[in-house]
Amino acid sequence: MAEIQTPGPAEAFELLLAGNQRFVAGTPEHPNQDAARRTEIAPSQRPFAVLFGCSDSRLAAEIILDRGLGDLFVVRTAGHVIGAEVLGSIEFGVDVLDCPLVIVLGHDSCGAVGAACAVLEDGMAPSGYIRDVVERVTPSVLAARAAGRVEADEILAEHVRHTVDLLLDRSRVLAERVDAGRAAVVGLCYRLVDGRADVVAARGLDVAADSAS
Repeated sequence: MAEIQTPGPAEAFELLLAGNQRFVAGTPEHPNQDAARRTEIAPSQRPFAVLFGCSDSRLAAEIILDRGLGDLFVVRTAGHVIGAEVLGSIEFGVDVLDCPLVIVLGHDSCGAVGAACAVLEDGMAPSGYIRDVVERVTPSVLAARAAGRVEADEILAEHVRHTVDLLLDRSRVLAERVDAGRAAVVGLCYRLVDGRADVVAARGLDVAADSAS
């Protein structure tokens, strides 16, 4: 049985925060990962959050947030860059599945962010569609530099904040739900070494952002 069937934005965020804290402490509960849960959700899904994160193999959402089957509607791209398919997928989670929370999950040592920084330094852009990913990250790097943020963690935080703002700018469905208090968007920066996910942006939810980012 799920912990909470229909949480609000704040409750949904607290569930994920508690799960990440368990993961960091090395005391995961692995909720909703048994045969009973599998059978329960087979007829339909009712996730309580949309997770939009980087595709990095070290960023497995259900593991680092200690959740299970049917809890998260996960959308992932390299560098968590946004295209029409991403927006449609997130809107499906929010509008059709009625998820009250959207998490944007970035992480340190992100290859896409690093590549965008390298292009600005040496002018050598990657080939193929990787170039498209890098081009979509570049505005975040430029914005960070314009604000005097040049450290890797600062650039990452800026990219997560930029992604949060971009989602709300481009998705009327999501923006209207946030304005009505029915949903929230929270940006997190994940630390690969210790497993901690820090808040760097929040829209529609009173959550303190990490002062170091």
